[in-house]
Amino acid sequence: GVGPAIGKRLAESGYKSVEAIAVASPAELAAAGSIGETTATKIIKAAREMLDIGFETADLLLERRKVAGRISTGSKALDELFGGGIETQSITEMYGSFRSGKTQIAHQLAVMIQRSPEEGGLGATAIYVDTEGTFRPERLVDMAEALGMDPKKVLKGVVWARAYNSDHQILLCDQAMEMAPDSNAKLLVVDSVTSHFRAEYTGRGTLAARQQKLNKHLHHLQRGAEINNMAVYITNQVMSRPDAFFGDPTAPVGGHVLAHVPQTRCYLRKSKGDRRICRLVDSPNLPEGEAVFTVVKDGIRDVA
Repeated sequence: GVGPAIGKRLAESGYKSVEAIAVASPAELAAAGSIGETTATKIIKAAREMLDIGFETADLLLERRKVAGRISTGSKALDELFGGGIETQSITEMYGSFRSGKTQIAHQLAVMIQRSPEEGGLGATAIYVDTEGTFRPERLVDMAEALGMDPKKVLKGVVWARAYNSDHQILLCDQAMEMAPDSNAKLLVVDSVTSHFRAEYTGRGTLAARQQKLNKHLHHLQRGAEINNMAVYITNQVMSRPDAFFGDPTAPVGGHVLAHVPQTRCYLRKSKGDRRICRLVDSPNLPEGEAVFTVVKDGIRDVA
């Protein structure tokens, strides 16, 4: 029952598939299509009936999970920690202090995604949303050459955009999810996801507004990851807890809101020289553990 005018407005707002409409909320769809919430509810209901969204047995879910791909990090130790690499259909968060290796892993994944499945990739492209100005194409060239790949092809396989504030960041991520099917993008990097939110919302008075906005942003990323079968890799800043008298005082920014959404959370910290330690903090199906790797000119590698 969707006419051409409503259909066009929904498509322009990013609702280009039945799946996208089926998982939308009535308020979101009403705003996107300039229609009433009652009409939006009917459209969503029809989309869900078409897709038969509802309860299903676990064996069917297991079959759908089998199409999830994994992207190698360049380090066998890291890949083993992640159960074979960074997984699609989910969000992976890396938090740590500066120079802990978060951005280096992001660059490495943007190169590895373009390799064949046999070589640790998915034969796909990457979308990179840079909020801190840390993206360096020169690093992609170094990593590509080390793997015997054509640097020019690798650079063309990464679409980059600089986000200048939180609203711009959200807009770019929404555009990335729209672009993903047509550009065969299977990796979205957001480096970092909290930088702008932290800068724009200062003081306890703005905390609730910040967390609500961040929560909605993360849920949109998760929904896009599932619909497009893509991996979403986000980096996160850290803060120091002054009340921690024992142990590591480092804590990730974003609080419980950010802690609940990503399926996989990892804590990166520096070790001696170019060594880094990655600790798997939270995962629905993987045990906690640690992996040691190095960051060198060639990229992310195992300790020699």
